[in-house]
Amino acid sequence: MRFPLALTTKIAAYIIGHKLRRTDKFATVLQLEPLHTCNLTCTGCGRIREYSTSIKDMMSLEDCLGAADECHAPMISICGGEPLIYPHIESLIKGLLERKRIVYVCTNAMFMRKKMREWMKAEFRKPESGLRKELETKLVELVATGLVSEKEAVAIRDQQSEIKNPLTIAPSDWMYWNVHLDGLERTHDLIVEREGVFKECVLAIKMAKLLGYQVATNTTVYKETDMEQLEQLFDFLSDLGVDGHTITPGYEYDAAKKDMISRLNLQPENFFLTRNLTVQKFAKMEEWMERYTFFGTPVYFEFLAGKRDLTCSAWAIPTRNMRGWKAPCYFMTDAAGTNGTGHYESYAELLESVDWEKYGVVDGVARDPRCENCMTHCGYEPTASLGRNAQPGDTWKTIKFNFGSRPMPTGRGSEVLAYNGVTSGNGHLTGKQAEVEAVAS
Repeated sequence: MRFPLALTTKIAAYIIGHKLRRTDKFATVLQLEPLHTCNLTCTGCGRIREYSTSIKDMMSLEDCLGAADECHAPMISICGGEPLIYPHIESLIKGLLERKRIVYVCTNAMFMRKKMREWMKAEFRKPESGLRKELETKLVELVATGLVSEKEAVAIRDQQSEIKNPLTIAPSDWMYWNVHLDGLERTHDLIVEREGVFKECVLAIKMAKLLGYQVATNTTVYKETDMEQLEQLFDFLSDLGVDGHTITPGYEYDAAKKDMISRLNLQPENFFLTRNLTVQKFAKMEEWMERYTFFGTPVYFEFLAGKRDLTCSAWAIPTRNMRGWKAPCYFMTDAAGTNGTGHYESYAELLESVDWEKYGVVDGVARDPRCENCMTHCGYEPTASLGRNAQPGDTWKTIKFNFGSRPMPTGRGSEVLAYNGVTSGNGHLTGKQAEVEAVAS
């Protein structure tokens, strides 16, 4: 199966239950942003600008868990910002897993290995742990492959060294590390505006798989994305044992455009996709979904490839952050909500107060100009999974896709030149490649 049986069954039962009760609108995934602080400044990310006045603020643990209780979504995507900076991340993950939620930790991977070393260290301290012998074997392998240093291995084994937090992030059948990867080394480091990030992502993924964690990746496609290189990325990742991928087109939302213009002096139309360009970029998506383990629905992938039309269901993947429930969607914030902030105090208030008929694209016409080029998963994937705009055969197609066997690793990963050049520096503005090209011209 593409997705573990217990998880697939939980999501299916949740959706069917709401349909039987004839619930009009409900959440399928909660995008939880406990903070917006980040250690990277990714090109195309608008969070830095939109929440610049509260960039160091964060939600309390109680508010985070309360948001999960409030909207009942079976899947929680912990994003931000960089969630591994959140000081209560271990308690948050523990609380969500105790609530039997499927947890995605959306991370740039820069702190992943540290968090996994902390888990190993805690396990070595437990006299009753049945994992110590197995972990010792794995630790030897981690050192031999350069994923853990000799000094780090000594600290992991040291029974006297300090453990600052007794809670750690352990492998779980209900949790995924969801690593941000937008291309091979040159492309990814350029987009995240820092050299060495791609290499750290790969090291973290290798370590996670060796230790038994589930790992997914998330990729955003932009105008400059080379789709053949992206295919090589998925070949490379499939051979690393990555459990699945999500993919979405890069959308020109207001906050990202403003950041790009003011901070990098770049023109958004040269970076983000239009609807027509999205369809061109995703022309091979139906072929890819048979070759690689993409999480989602075949209906949404057909939509990306321009084979069918869908309407937006932004209410099904709501965003909750320190200001409240963001309206109307992850990308857009309107001057409404509680006290005119564009954020509501409760999910119920969000559902009741937003005029959802004002947004999205219907029959090729954008109800709101800002929606014109959006084909992102947080608006359109739930439309497909909930059976809105359904066509004959869609249900069987989705069941076959999700309950069918996972694609096997392609075996072409070793042929990929994944480390294809350190070029980013400070990204698009002053990267080393930009300097080289300037001299060449």
